[in-house]
Amino acid sequence: MKPRARNMLTEKQVLGIVPFARSTLWLMEKDGRFPKGRYSLNTRRKLWYEDEVVAWQVAMDGQGPHRRRRRAKKTKPAKQTD
Repeated sequence: MKPRARNMLTEKQVLGIVPFARSTLWLMEKDGRFPKGRYSLNTRRKLWYEDEVVAWQVAMDGQGPHRRRRRAKKTKPAKQTD
């Protein structure tokens, strides 16, 4: 069975999918919060694998700004009895 080629997206295509400014996209990628792009050898443009961008979108579902975040419960120090 032949391996299938993966579709790649240009920066313009990625920005058409995700609601970010260009600078936010690059910062999120640098911080590891967005899939890393690869530079094309022949065009010297940065490209992203479409399946990685889609997987990132799926992972972000339900993580809107109004979702409830779980916080670690604070534990009270044990009372010392003398």
